[in-house]
Amino acid sequence: MTGSTALVWFRRDLRVADQPTFLAAGRGRRALALFVLDPRLVRPAGEARRWFLSGCLRALDESLRGRLLVVEGDPVEVVPRVAREAGAVQVHVAADFGPYGQARDQAVERALGEDGRLLVRTGSPYAVAPGRVRSADGGRYRVFTPFRRAWADHGWRPPADTDAGFLDWIDPATLAVAATPIPPEPPVTAELPDPGEAAAHRRWEVFRRDALEDYADGRDRPDRPGTSKLSPYLKFGCVHPRTLLADLAGSTGDGADAFRAELAWRDFYADVLDQRPDSARRNYDRSFDALATDSGPEADRLFAAWREGRTGFPVVDAGMRQLLAEGWMHNRVRMITASFLVKDLHLPWWWGARHFMRALVDGDLAANQHGWQWVAGSGTDAAPYFRVFNPVLQGERFDPDGDYVRTYVPELAGIAGKAVHQPWKLPGGPPDGYPAPVVDHRHERVVALDRYEAVRAARRRS
Repeated sequence: MTGSTALVWFRRDLRVADQPTFLAAGRGRRALALFVLDPRLVRPAGEARRWFLSGCLRALDESLRGRLLVVEGDPVEVVPRVAREAGAVQVHVAADFGPYGQARDQAVERALGEDGRLLVRTGSPYAVAPGRVRSADGGRYRVFTPFRRAWADHGWRPPADTDAGFLDWIDPATLAVAATPIPPEPPVTAELPDPGEAAAHRRWEVFRRDALEDYADGRDRPDRPGTSKLSPYLKFGCVHPRTLLADLAGSTGDGADAFRAELAWRDFYADVLDQRPDSARRNYDRSFDALATDSGPEADRLFAAWREGRTGFPVVDAGMRQLLAEGWMHNRVRMITASFLVKDLHLPWWWGARHFMRALVDGDLAANQHGWQWVAGSGTDAAPYFRVFNPVLQGERFDPDGDYVRTYVPELAGIAGKAVHQPWKLPGGPPDGYPAPVVDHRHERVVALDRYEAVRAARRRS
């Protein structure tokens, strides 16, 4: 196999720096760069994520001097066919730990094996791959805090010293493979971040310079630029988390510790999904199957109001409109909007999770689904069932001057200060065009707690 051509199949690793697959292929080796546009992954993605993916592929192609081969189709058919045409004995990938990704890779591996070829997995999209962090007795973790301690003790490899020139890239035009043009970036109304590896590193440097020191507190303030906004780049692997962790080596302070914890949460949720693939669609804690949720025309009406940012609760509406405007939502507001859907509107968490996955530019199955289950109370480290976020108090606490709300809800732009969080208390009521609250939060909190009693009863019976 030494000296033969390698096939590097890019997936969630759209970069050339810190690229373990390049190391596995071997410095200077002839290699073909491939990305497969898999309809099963592209079709469910919303416009924002498709736009960002197209931009990332263009950036990667530019890094490789136009030598990225893009082919649309089923990877189980495409990858072995391209490997045969290129004369590649080995296909190098970063391991995928999602339910679909694992099944796909096993099928590709079998198809390659029938032709005497190998699928070589090296690295993953995580600082520590799922299954690596274990308890003293060899078990897997189901609670974050002990996972994080073990994660930090386990550590991670240093970044790989690679760049675009590490391999001798084959011009795909010399092969008899019908290439698919990189999809044109679909027209979007959302204001999305610049895609690609270079943009990821620029964003990281701005965050380290301007916001890392205050991140522990600043990340909870949607009215301030206190978050890293790296999630889209981590989603598509424009930067690897261990690169970020290496840059933080030796950094002390609450901000650096809080950011490391966020990367640990990302790895933890990937580990949980690897343990329980069913939790992408069903309650992790099955006793929550006893929780009653609403359906029917009225539930559909309320769900539409939530999706469109027309609930009459300003911080909820601001978050949902930010999602529409930017393909992204501040994490604190993700929790507020999720709590409102599940505990004020009494709708299934998976309705909201599905909407988020379609709309988010950073939509990541493990983080999204388990973040929703955390709020709903049905997941690991779940928020206590009796914690029902009050949307008014949340808005007043984390957007105390109302700047976040006024940014995304123009109907309320003329209301000064924190009064913006309760426009129904204004002398003339809410401004024209802004709805009255769709529910009475105090009443719905009681309803939610009553319904959660059924979950407690189910636990007692089990």
